[in-house]
Amino acid sequence: MKNENIKISYPNSEKIYKCGTLYPELKVGMRRILLTPTVKNEGGKRIEQPNDPVVVYDTSGPYSDPNIEIDLNKGLPKLRQPWIKKRKGTQMYYAKKGIITEEMEYVAIRENMDCEALGIKTHITPEFVRDEVAAGRAVIPANINHPESEPMIIGTNFCVKINTNIGNSHENSSIDEEVEKAVWSCKWGGDTLMDLSTGTNIHETREWILRNCPVPVGTVPMYQAFEKVNGKAEKLTWEIFRDTLIEQCEQGVDYFTIHCGIRLKNVQLANGRLTGW
Repeated sequence: MKNENIKISYPNSEKIYKCGTLYPELKVGMRRILLTPTVKNEGGKRIEQPNDPVVVYDTSGPYSDPNIEIDLNKGLPKLRQPWIKKRKGTQMYYAKKGIITEEMEYVAIRENMDCEALGIKTHITPEFVRDEVAAGRAVIPANINHPESEPMIIGTNFCVKINTNIGNSHENSSIDEEVEKAVWSCKWGGDTLMDLSTGTNIHETREWILRNCPVPVGTVPMYQAFEKVNGKAEKLTWEIFRDTLIEQCEQGVDYFTIHCGIRLKNVQLANGRLTGW
């Protein structure tokens, strides 16, 4: 695995960290953007009015931290591993018990983007995050087998998230190229990443992506299931598909897109539906 060109730097901005309150050890990475001054012309004179920096949600993970050494052959630091070791249940389990986890406070800090420092009152507190998860209105995609990922949340009452797609094919692309795509996705603000590999070495490709990706990783399991039967749909069984799901969960995949099919004898039931192009 190559290590060239993996450090990310942004012009006119710097990486900063916000600490937790319930969990003071939390360090939530943000990006502070330095703004140019506002220029006015008053009586023929150039007047510059300085502007305060803007703090924004950052998806680049350790790649933009100059103090962290990146080695793609070793993978990223396992940020969530200490939290995972002391727990047994999922985020939903703790949310329904009224317990705020490290992940819940982490995403609350990320979503606020320094509102408190700007004097902006926000309703997105750790308790609000817990309540939304418990009610099923939001989800924190954070597989315990992907401890390298930084906690984020998806839900109607939170910031809009952007997903990006990468993946190899039978024609081209290598593992190095797919990892490079993942890094660029994180640099340019991709909140989640889907590995849509359909070529060879799907498991190995996904392993390198997961170990080096600071955002949740999703897949379409059907692609690998088809690889296992050499693309012959008639040989695909529930057991093969089930085992593929389990394999990917154990590897660290955070979310799935499940493709559903329709049985041949039931096709006529869809005749009256308007689907368009």
